[in-house]
Amino acid sequence: MSDYPPPVLWFGRPVLFAGLESLYRVDYRSHLLVHGQLPALGAEELAELAENVDLRGRGGAGFPFARKIRAVVKSAARRRTTPVVVVNGTEGEPSCLKDTTLILRAPHLVVDGALIAAAALGAERVAIGVTRADTEESLRQALAERRSVKPPVEVVRLPERFVTGEGSSLARGITNGIALPRGGGVRTSDSGVGGAPTLLSNAETYAQLAVAARWGALPYREIGLPDEPGTVLLTIAGSTVVETPTGVPLETVLAACELDIGQGVLVGGYHGKWLTPDAARSAVISRQSFQRLGGALGAGAILPLPETTCPLWEVVRISRWMADETAGQCGPCYLGLPDLTSALEDLVRGGGQRALDRVQAGMRAVTGRGACSHPDAAARFVASSLAVFDDDLVAHSYQGGCGRPSQDVLPLPEVESAGSIVVDWTLCEAHGLCTGVLPDVIRLGPDGFPAAAVMPVPARLLSQAARAVDRCPALALRMQ
Repeated sequence: MSDYPPPVLWFGRPVLFAGLESLYRVDYRSHLLVHGQLPALGAEELAELAENVDLRGRGGAGFPFARKIRAVVKSAARRRTTPVVVVNGTEGEPSCLKDTTLILRAPHLVVDGALIAAAALGAERVAIGVTRADTEESLRQALAERRSVKPPVEVVRLPERFVTGEGSSLARGITNGIALPRGGGVRTSDSGVGGAPTLLSNAETYAQLAVAARWGALPYREIGLPDEPGTVLLTIAGSTVVETPTGVPLETVLAACELDIGQGVLVGGYHGKWLTPDAARSAVISRQSFQRLGGALGAGAILPLPETTCPLWEVVRISRWMADETAGQCGPCYLGLPDLTSALEDLVRGGGQRALDRVQAGMRAVTGRGACSHPDAAARFVASSLAVFDDDLVAHSYQGGCGRPSQDVLPLPEVESAGSIVVDWTLCEAHGLCTGVLPDVIRLGPDGFPAAAVMPVPARLLSQAARAVDRCPALALRMQ
């Protein structure tokens, strides 16, 4: 298992996290004691249940699960073929840990949800896609604890990339190992794994389905808001997973994690939007509340931004990461997102109206032109950032900056170093030219000198690091 299990919290009665009050991981015997046996439901019964509790996909888009079930049933009947059930357990965004936590600590709810859906649809194949070694191990252990599982459940390990979790990408990865978005507007409910109609949703959705099937619609609806019943799993600040009923104030959830709203809150993760401090103070945990205030619940990632960091440099970091995560098969994404990030960096460095025009042109160039939603979402994130942090943008444009360093608050994956840049303090004259070439690696301290003597360089930035070394007029830098 992972050496870093994120801490979990819950408000009120835990539902998905039931049993974790006293156990680290709920094994199959404990799972049955806590939740009881799984009932059998037909396809329309399952769809009606999902509709009555307004169960929506918890992976980002929030698509009604009942409509997915009925679409798969209709497609399978029309094509006279057997559908497939797929659980998305990939969770490729670094600000999200909720599905990973669920699979590590309560895996049987996820398996239950997939099995009840498979039985209802008459599916003969169930697949759970993962990208981590610890989630793969947890699921294989859970299946071994059950001894016999019908239909068989396969656990498929795929590359750990952001785009792996996109629906068509996951279906292709399970089919042939090539986890790339398909494009073309074909829904997985019509043609997914192996070309078969595929019911696909994320781990939390299936776990919620398993609970609702046991409880029934009316008891399930007793928790949370009337129009959005039940609980929600959230990842707070990329480090703590919280289960909360809908309707709890966002500020209350943050306070339980010893955090405050700060300069604003990014909701929905890196494909989401920012809430201003005033909006965040009035928000409650619900899809509709976030949408009304200009945000999105998405995959449940909640990221408050402290007052101490520069918001725009944080945005540049995330924009660069999203550009690096492109699948590389669509020009507007593969070329457009790096261009957008370059323009954004120019804007934050004080590029003024010319740079702003480039950013706006860059957002238009990538929107609506990719094989998946990644470029649209990246552009939406940048647009939301510029709107919410407009005062900081003015400061960067006309006053040389906001006066705050980038503290790398927003979580990104740790990148393995391919080398280091070393500073010779006896030669350094604080020209600062190096950081213009390599801002991700070389940060300047308040005195204008590099903040560290040795700075690790990831492999993807080696060529930029060489340029930074060459650019130093005092010859104070060298690669190691």
